[in-house]
Amino acid sequence: MELRCPRLKKMINAKPTQEFVPIKEVRDGIVVLKDGGIRAIILANSVNLSLKSDDEQRATILQFQNFLNTLDFSVQISIQSRKLDIRRYLLLLENRMKVQSEPLLKLQTKEYMEFIKNFTESVSIMTKNFFVVIPYTHTNLGPKSGMFTNLFSKRNKKEEEMKNQLDFEEKRSQLEQRVSVIQQGLSRCGIKSAQLGTEEVVEVFYKVFNPGELEGKIEIN
Repeated sequence: MELRCPRLKKMINAKPTQEFVPIKEVRDGIVVLKDGGIRAIILANSVNLSLKSDDEQRATILQFQNFLNTLDFSVQISIQSRKLDIRRYLLLLENRMKVQSEPLLKLQTKEYMEFIKNFTESVSIMTKNFFVVIPYTHTNLGPKSGMFTNLFSKRNKKEEEMKNQLDFEEKRSQLEQRVSVIQQGLSRCGIKSAQLGTEEVVEVFYKVFNPGELEGKIEIN
């Protein structure tokens, strides 16, 4: 059966979203890319320069500048900004209000809920997360595999898995050294940081690729 509608034919032949995502897997907190590269993600806190004196501001900026100049590899600084979702907090207050037996406390809780709702509706309260993405790409200079190479040098599945695991461990060792350099440099600038684990990395990317699901319906009477 031939499709006469070009638009419908284009929709059927469309590639799945996964093909456009360069991530192959997340293993031990490390993002493994389809091209063989790996990435580590560090969550860093912020420093409010406006609360520091002029001398402290200059010292912090100079220290951060020196830190960047000492790096011999590239890093990516990503800021994730989202509107604060206060609905779960309001739902918690509502549940507590229902079990509250004291009329005065019940009234105060209701008035407090109304204040929070009106305030958050009139003022956009944003939450910000600061991430440092650290890359490592291992260049494989070995011979390319061809028809005859595959014919005479086939490995069984266990040998191939062992080779891939050893390759991953070697890459991770190099990446961890870079992570240590970044965390030490941030610490000298007064910035606390922590490397994300597997579940935390998955959650970050889930929120990036599924922003609409974070705004799902939550019933609040």
